[in-house]
Order: sequence, then C-alpha cells, then structure tokens
Amino acid sequence: MSFLIATGFALIGAVLGSFAGVVSERMNTGQSFVSGRSRCNSCARALGPYDLVPVLSWLLALGKCRTCRASIPALYALLELSLAALFVLAYLTLGITLALLPFLLALFILAVIVVYDLRHTIVPPVASFILFVSCIAFALLHAESLHTFGASLVLAGGIGIAFLLLHLLSGGRAMGLGDAPVAFSLALLSAGNAFSGIVFSFWIGALCGIVILVLQRGGPRMGIEVPFVPFLAAGALLAYFTGWNPFFSVLAL
Repeated sequence: MSFLIATGFALIGAVLGSFAGVVSERMNTGQSFVSGRSRCNSCARALGPYDLVPVLSWLLALGKCRTCRASIPALYALLELSLAALFVLAYLTLGITLALLPFLLALFILAVIVVYDLRHTIVPPVASFILFVSCIAFALLHAESLHTFGASLVLAGGIGIAFLLLHLLSGGRAMGLGDAPVAFSLALLSAGNAFSGIVFSFWIGALCGIVILVLQRGGPRMGIEVPFVPFLAAGALLAYFTGWNPFFSVLAL
C-alpha cells in the first residue's frame, strides 16, 4: 500500500513539475498559465497529449519537438523528475499529516522560483510571498510546541537579516534582494538544519562557480551573474532530507 501511495505522490509531483515549468515561463508575460494550450516555442504547434506526459514525452522525443525538431531544454524533464522525487521523499519523511500539504506547496512554489530565477535572475515577489506563507504554515504545524516554532522563527529571521545585510553592504553585487526572503522561508522549512542548509548552499554555489570559470577559460572571468536561489533550494533540501550536519562532520575529523 505504501508503495502505491508513494507512486501516487511521484505522479502528482511530476505533473506539478510540468505545471511549474509553464507557470515560470508565462509569469509576468501577460499569458495565462491556467488556460491556453501549451505550444512549441519554436514552431508554435499546439502540444498534444503525447507531448505532455511528464519526463516520458521528452525521452521518447529525444528532447526535440516532433514537428520542427527544435531542441526542448532538458530543464523541463529534470524539473518534473526532481519534483516527483521530492514529493516521494516528503511523503516518506512526514507521512500523511497536516504538515505535508504546506510542505508540498512550498516545494511546488520553490520549483517555480528556481526556474524563473534561472531564466531571469530575479525572484518573483508573488511567488516569494506564497513560499513564505507555506513555510510559516509548515513550521507551525510541524513544530513540537509554540516555543519550538518561536525558536525556528528567530533563527530564520536571523538568516534572512544576514542575507539582507549582505545585499545592502555589497550594493547588490554579492547577493540579490530577493534572496533574503527565500533564505528566510527555507530556513523555516529546514528548521533545525537551517545553518547546515546555508553551508551546503555556499558549497554547492562555489563548486558550480568553479565549473563555470573552467568552462569559460579564455573568456571573461568577472561580472558573471549566477542566480543563487537554486543553490539555496538545493542546500536547504539536502540538509532537511539527509539531516547531515557538516559542523559535526568537521569536529569528528
């Protein structure tokens, strides 16, 4: 039975991952993401049912439009696969509880923000607010007591203020203004693992930065603008689902 439930959550996650791609693509463009058929961005052909099966459609079409053979970014399939896996992990970690619903909503909104940030290096304020509300709801429902919830709120507030100061003191060069509320929300989501999530975020960001510099050898090495929200998301979720504390690991060594 638990396998069937997990499979159901995987399917829901994959479908919502596909929808998150649509929302992030149409947001702030004047297009509705609740009506209107999906189309190929190259030839404008309306996509049929066979084109809209999460992950599988992309694999069977070899990542190309069936009409014009234009490449379809692997980001869409990766988003669907990632949200499917995260929904299953959320179910296995939290079970069927009241806290599960705001957690899943936070995962969906976070996916929208990550893709939008990758496209435009901007955090959409509306999505950021919904993420904040869903994380507050999760932290309140998941906390053992009001005291625990208050402690998580103070910790998350400190992290959010630190990111805001980093933005202000660097004149926006080290960190975007939109990263602060996202960091606050994710600190609430990861609760006791909030600091670990921040550490992982910077580690992952540094590793990706090194890869970018290596791939751009001979090219410009300054002024590369890299969105940080994807790293925040990866770090927070890694810390939450693994419970790995890098500080204890360093002390053990």
